[in-house]
Amino acid sequence: MASEKFTSFDGCGADAQSSTATPVAALPAYLALGVAFGYVLTRSEVLSWFRIQEMFRFQSFRMYGIIAAAIATAALSLRALRAFKIRALGGEAINPQRRNFGRGFRYAIGGTLFGLGWALTGACPGPLFALIGNGITVMLAAVVSALAGTWLYGLLSAKLPE
Repeated sequence: MASEKFTSFDGCGADAQSSTATPVAALPAYLALGVAFGYVLTRSEVLSWFRIQEMFRFQSFRMYGIIAAAIATAALSLRALRAFKIRALGGEAINPQRRNFGRGFRYAIGGTLFGLGWALTGACPGPLFALIGNGITVMLAAVVSALAGTWLYGLLSAKLPE
């Protein structure tokens, strides 16, 4: 196994998808895109604890506007994927599935926990690594907590209602 040469990376949850694995050669490009995204988040002050607290205290529309723009972009992108039958670079069909939300309790509970964690740490989980890259090393505690929560969810997910 140690002498086996890696040519692809399965990544998170790739075993649950039918698409092909990510070529290792593409990983530097993904890293560069991640760094660029972190730079944009930093420059736009989306990572700012002050801006996040402003949002949760309803003192500024700035973060709500950014979130609304992100939701609109995602909605339009999904619409375009479906309408134009856009394919992946490998030629596979991209077919985002519609979700059955049921009564929505799991989303309300999950969203509440997410929001509480966001408000208490002053950081959304997405850009935690960008915050650490900006020298805010206390966010290592948030990363460890996020990983512990993910591990716990994986452990309990079979017992939780769908």
